[in-house]
Formats: sequence, C-alpha cells, structure tokens
Amino acid sequence: MPLHEDRGESRAEPTIGRREACKRIGLLGSAVMLAGISNLTWAMTDAKRPPSGLEGQGLPRRQLGRTGVTLPILGLGGWHLLNTSEEEGSRIVQEAIGAGLTFFDNSWDYHNNRSEAVMGNALRGRRHEVFLMTKMCTHGREKKIGMLHLEQSLRRLGTDYLDLWQIHEVGCDDDPKRIFQEGGAIEALAEAKQQGKVRFIGFTGHKSPDVHLNVLKYDFPFDTCQLPLNVFDATYRSFEQEVLPELLRRGIAPIAMKSLCGNGKPIKQGILTVEDAMRYVLSLPVSTLVSGIDSREVLRQNLAIARRFVPMTQEEMAQLRRRVSGHARDGQFEQYKTNVLWSCDRHEVERRFGKLEKA
Repeated sequence: MPLHEDRGESRAEPTIGRREACKRIGLLGSAVMLAGISNLTWAMTDAKRPPSGLEGQGLPRRQLGRTGVTLPILGLGGWHLLNTSEEEGSRIVQEAIGAGLTFFDNSWDYHNNRSEAVMGNALRGRRHEVFLMTKMCTHGREKKIGMLHLEQSLRRLGTDYLDLWQIHEVGCDDDPKRIFQEGGAIEALAEAKQQGKVRFIGFTGHKSPDVHLNVLKYDFPFDTCQLPLNVFDATYRSFEQEVLPELLRRGIAPIAMKSLCGNGKPIKQGILTVEDAMRYVLSLPVSTLVSGIDSREVLRQNLAIARRFVPMTQEEMAQLRRRVSGHARDGQFEQYKTNVLWSCDRHEVERRFGKLEKA
C-alpha cells in the first residue's frame, strides 16, 4: 500500500465581504465553545458540502483562517515531489490539478532549489488554477536574504506573485528574536505583502511547540502557520495541545503536515493505517493537510481518502490516541522533534544555506 503524506485556488477565488467574514469567524468561535472539536471541523468546511461527504471528483474545502479563501482539505507537498524523478513530479502536479487538488506547497531549498523549478514548469499555463505557496529559508538571517529568496522562488515557479509565503523551519530557541529583530525576516514578509508580491504570509516549523508559541507572542498578524499534527503528537511535545488552540484563538489558519510522521514508519509497522492517520488529522480544526506524494499511486490513494472523509468523533479520536500511546513515548516516530542532526548552530546554518543563496 502507498504510504506517503506530508497548495488550492488562484486570485479568481471569490471574495467575501466584511460582514460575512465576521460571521464565519463568529461561527468558528461558537463551535469551539458549544460543540467541541468535531463541530469546529465542520464549521471550517464549506457550508455547501453535505455532511455525508463529497461525491465525484471534487474535494471538500475549508476556510483558510480569516482570509476569505477556501482550500481543498488536501495539499501537495513539494519535498516528496522529487523523491523519484522530475518527470514523475511533473505528472503528479498535472494529475493533481485535474483531480481538484490545487493547493501546492514548496520551499526555496527543497532538493537544492529543483523542486520549485519542476513545479513551475508543470504549472505553465495553469498557474491561475492553483493556490501556490513556498517558503523562505533565512534561518534567522536578514530581511535581504528573504527578499533574495522571494525573487528566486518567483522566477523558478514562473509567476509574479505567491498566494502564500512562509518562513521555513522556525525551530531554534533564538529564532523568534532573530526573526523580529530590526532588519529581520519578518520585515521581508511585511514588505512583500505590501508590494503585492504575496497575498498571505505565515511561518512553519516542526521541532518545538514552545518556539511556535514564542513567535506568536510578538502578535504579528500572520495569516497562516504550518505545524506537525498526527495521533502520536498528541501525547509528546504536542503541537495539537499547545499550539493549535492558540492559532484558533488568534484567527491564524493552521496548515497541518506530517500526518504519517514524515516517513510512514507507523504504517509500515502496522500500528495504524494511512486512512486512520490522515482522518485523525483532518478531524482536527485545520484548514488543510499538506501530504507528501511521490507517485501517482500515492496521489490517487490520498485523493480517495480525502473524498470520502467524514470527521472522527471526539471519542473515536481519543480511542485512537489510547491505542497508539504506547508507541508515542519519547517521540520515537517524530524524529523531527528530537533529531540532534537538526542543527541550531549558526555556523552550521551558514554552511548549509549560505552556499545556495546565489542559486
């Protein structure tokens, strides 16, 4: 069985008025207070969709926080796209668009910048059909590096604007201070949005819930935040328990990733199925789930899961957490939280990323 996991509309996306936006935000708050997590998931979903699921080729859609945009509940991850070949990556992009998966994730550094280039080539003539996101890789360095990354990403992706631009891999204890210092990466986000080069802005990370929370303490008006969510996370350094509620309180759209822990090991070991893993995350109040897809077989598998998705009840979610709790200790399936090779040493950061800046 295929395993993998880990962007959806263009500027043509219908906008909503201020009154309707307030109404929807109020709906989310009411769902939290009165009906709990399962009803909040439904509240985020396009109200036109029948509760029994969506038939045919279409994918269920959800609101992207307070932006007025809706996205498919499944997104295509840029990293796994080149795990096989550039040709297969291009075919995956084309088939995904045809199937209604139109939210595309990427990052400036993926596969030494090749992932953006392959995606850009595959999107020729179809850019207007998708919601396109990529990330800057400043890793605590200056605004000017972020703006350089933006221009390079735009060129490789073959577009003059991004729907969403995020700061990548915020995970070191001093990252928040560096991001918000004078001349820091946050100024690149703000300037790019002001210039119209990006529609929405956010940040990502997968190592530490505390670092995410420290970024949020600066009260910057982020549109999105990308974070790891899976059934194992719930009981170990939990982004679900610590970060997700704060994002919802602030109206920042949560974008989920790593539903299969980034490498599919729990699936390979028979601890749970792909569908159980994805369904758990999609039952959380997230806007979309970025899924790592490296073949058309995996694409079709994940599309089928998304099309027939019905949220778990709170009791079903609790039962699944209890069932896997013995495997969740010490983050054995979440090595991105514990991996000592993920360096926060500034000299190592310069070595890894400095050499790529002229790419």
